[in-house]
Amino acid sequence: MASEYLLILGGIGLFLFGMKTMTDGLRAAAGGRLRYLLARVTTTPLTGVASGAAVTALVQSSSATTVMTVGFVGAGLLTFPHAIGVLLGANIGTTVTGWMITIIGFKLSLGAVALPGLFLASLGSLLAQGQAARVARVIAGLCLLFIGLDMMKEAAGQFGELVTPVRLPSGGLLSQFALIGIGIAMTVVMQSSSAAIAVALVFLNAGSISFDQAAAIVIGTNIGTTITAIMASIGGSRTMRQTALANLLFNAGTAIVAFGVLLAFAAPLGRLAAGAGPETALVLFHTAFNVAGTLLYLPFVPGFARLVERIIPDRDAGLTRDLDDALLRDEGAAMDAVQSCIAQITARMFRAFSLAVGPERDMRGLSAMNSVLTPALEELEAYTSQIAIPDRKEAERLRHSALLHQVDHIRRFLGRVERKSLIPVLLADSELQRPTLYLGALLRRTAEAGDPGLYAARLDWLAKLIARRSSRHRRASLLQEHVGLISVNEMFERTDALRWLTRLVHHCARIAYYDATLHPAAVRAANSSELAAADPATEKAEGPD
Repeated sequence: MASEYLLILGGIGLFLFGMKTMTDGLRAAAGGRLRYLLARVTTTPLTGVASGAAVTALVQSSSATTVMTVGFVGAGLLTFPHAIGVLLGANIGTTVTGWMITIIGFKLSLGAVALPGLFLASLGSLLAQGQAARVARVIAGLCLLFIGLDMMKEAAGQFGELVTPVRLPSGGLLSQFALIGIGIAMTVVMQSSSAAIAVALVFLNAGSISFDQAAAIVIGTNIGTTITAIMASIGGSRTMRQTALANLLFNAGTAIVAFGVLLAFAAPLGRLAAGAGPETALVLFHTAFNVAGTLLYLPFVPGFARLVERIIPDRDAGLTRDLDDALLRDEGAAMDAVQSCIAQITARMFRAFSLAVGPERDMRGLSAMNSVLTPALEELEAYTSQIAIPDRKEAERLRHSALLHQVDHIRRFLGRVERKSLIPVLLADSELQRPTLYLGALLRRTAEAGDPGLYAARLDWLAKLIARRSSRHRRASLLQEHVGLISVNEMFERTDALRWLTRLVHHCARIAYYDATLHPAAVRAANSSELAAADPATEKAEGPD
């Protein structure tokens, strides 16, 4: 009997490893297209349900979808109500695994075919490169999944009289609660609701458990998958904790509805299992109560989101609140968090500078800038350095490089503004006053928009303009000193202030440029429309002459 235990444990292990390999391969093969789908298609809770279901069905992992969603909310690409729609859809998408097991794993029995398939896919993964290697890993994972499923089926068939419906809890309310607890425990131990459902399907197929017992276990797996997310969110960001709580409340509510249906309609469900087959009936039950739960929650998503936000309010206003270690498992989500943090830091920097050169001449923000922003910048640098970019992901590598460049220019900007005593010199010089005031206006608009890349074109134009004027202004200052119009100290102050302004606007322009490269299509459209609205007359009136 020990061999049967080892066989079923090995089968579960192969199934889990195959699922992980297939999920990683699918995500790598899809590249950034899935992230684009999730971020661009999700414009309402309803489209969030559709995109969440589609992405989860493609990558075969609701956890991966959840991590991407948290990253998007932290980066401001999704609102929290829209993210809840994605979570609802992810629960529907994860039911695809059950259908795949039932239709292909049981009815076609591909375990024997999977062995040579695994050999060929493994060779392809080792010898091929690029997209072909990623597709080979997907096939290898799928083959391992079906080999593990065959091992579990064989072990379940050999258990004989050891595991029967009579030996498991049955026949009462407490027994159903116990089976739900078994489903929760299986999911927590395996860290995969799909694997727990696969085990329930295998034992149901072997006749070791009844349909009612398998249905209660499946309800438990829906609750168990939320506990994994809750454990991962402990100590995480506010968005991660809100997401975990929303997932728990939704799955718990759906489980209550499913449990009521199981108790109230036991006879019709039994007839469905007898007619369509117990495995098909179980997967249909799993899909039906997730779809029904989504339809029940969907009209109340805005209110549900407000409830979750009241339970876990945004008490932490720190600049680095979105830098969640749990997001490091997905390089795209981690870079979304970094991008959000950079936008907040640059908004604080640019706003402080615009106040210092504006009519208020308020220097307090610049005076306190380094003490406030330097610790946040150090945390940001440490987090960014932990992001691991997989091989052959060129787009992700370029994005990571752009973020590192932004962080470097932010640090240089902070170092420059320590010499804020040069601002009065710039404002007192008739030649330098207008570009300085224009820079302050641009940075104020950038801070208000919360998007450093929005004014990338204008900042680049201003940086080039000031660079062209620098040599002319330096010669003019030397001549003024030569004829005695200004003192030597004033000449040095002016040239020093000009050099300082030239470098400062360069850092601002590069921060905006690298931000624009992170989402070129959106920024290009915004820049073109925004600059088109500013005709040459307006530019001459607002900008430096």
